Amino acid sequence: MNVSLSRLARLGGPLLSVALGLSSPLTAHAQDEGHYVLEKAVQVSRHGIRPQTDTAKLVEATQRQWPTWLVRDGELTGHGYLAASLMGAWQAEQYRQAGLLPAGCPQNGTLYAVSSPKQRTRATAAALMDGMFPGCGEKPHASAQSLDPLFQTDKMDFARVDPAIAKAEILTALGGDLQAAKARLQPDLDLLKAAACVEGKPCPFYDAQWVIKQNDEGRLKIKGLDKASSLGETFRLQYSEGKPMREVAFGHAADAKQVMALTRLHRAKYDFVNDTPHIARRGGSQLMNQLRLALEQGTPLEQADPLGNPPAAPLLVIVAHDTNLSQLRTMLGFHWTLGEYQPGNIPPTGTLAFERYRDADSGERFIRTTFVTQTPDQMRHLTPLNADNPPLQADFSLPGCKVTQVGTLCPLKDFAERLNTAIDRTALTAYRYP
Repeated sequence: MNVSLSRLARLGGPLLSVALGLSSPLTAHAQDEGHYVLEKAVQVSRHGIRPQTDTAKLVEATQRQWPTWLVRDGELTGHGYLAASLMGAWQAEQYRQAGLLPAGCPQNGTLYAVSSPKQRTRATAAALMDGMFPGCGEKPHASAQSLDPLFQTDKMDFARVDPAIAKAEILTALGGDLQAAKARLQPDLDLLKAAACVEGKPCPFYDAQWVIKQNDEGRLKIKGLDKASSLGETFRLQYSEGKPMREVAFGHAADAKQVMALTRLHRAKYDFVNDTPHIARRGGSQLMNQLRLALEQGTPLEQADPLGNPPAAPLLVIVAHDTNLSQLRTMLGFHWTLGEYQPGNIPPTGTLAFERYRDADSGERFIRTTFVTQTPDQMRHLTPLNADNPPLQADFSLPGCKVTQVGTLCPLKDFAERLNTAIDRTALTAYRYP
């Protein structure tokens, strides 16, 4: 579904936006002037900036050495920690202005933060808490196990995909023919080769045949495209980290726009594999079910799920991976294009936020769904976020939703039914929060 694409405006509610390209604020276009009270917020964030997850594979793919980082492969960097804390500070300020959070430290029972067990997600959750509640010592929760059914769902037996269905949907996304799709993307492969490989020397990723494969965990990928995707994502992470431009894409990019052009094959990986309906539903239903239950808490729709319910805190912070967010986005039908990023891109610390409002006059409840992210340069330069330097943002909309002074609001009952319909209940398992 279409969204209003936005940068945040200086307005009186949380996470407010103006449509990109419009000169007047959102309130000038509001269809409804009700008095809306923010009752609940659930946000799902990607982890912050990290290095590549496997340097050896990048070396193998390009036959050249890659710039070093100050942390181990796949771990949150110090720069990434600071960037995430800036995002947390901005988010908390919006929620305080809306009355969801008090000034200072959170009161008991008002906050629950949980992350994937990976180091980069645990560290990002800590950074968000430091930014939101500096000096308060808030500790996010995480499972002691290496696989958590809320986050590593697509690696676990209860949510395995049907290979035949998944492969058929991948082929449909490809346009029916894998090699024809590769040919269409040849200009992007050429651009990436020019940045990643040394002229006149072997370039294995570029010469690799594209093949649809399934690994031992049941996950599907397009071998060949997956390496190209990793190269582009690593270049983007180098830029966000603030590395010298001579190191970013080996000096083959001058600014954020040129770096993001090198991520088109990263986008293609999601278009062709991660965002296909069957793969997204199998991997995303567990998390989406918890989101639905959380948004219904404290309303007539609230229910006890035999598989377990989330903590009943006004603010639920979940720190996950871009795979998790892409699954939710696909199940919702939420599409965005923001700033220099590729369409649908989920940058480090990019956040999918669900806010529940109550109309103080009618008592009716609504959901605002928004995706918010720092710009590449805000991350690179560690720019504090405020009304003069807001993050990028997009609102989700459906027929029956309305534009208001607090954003695009969809009736809670209709939104909850949309989530419930999207969920594959055969891909759920019992869950207890750590």
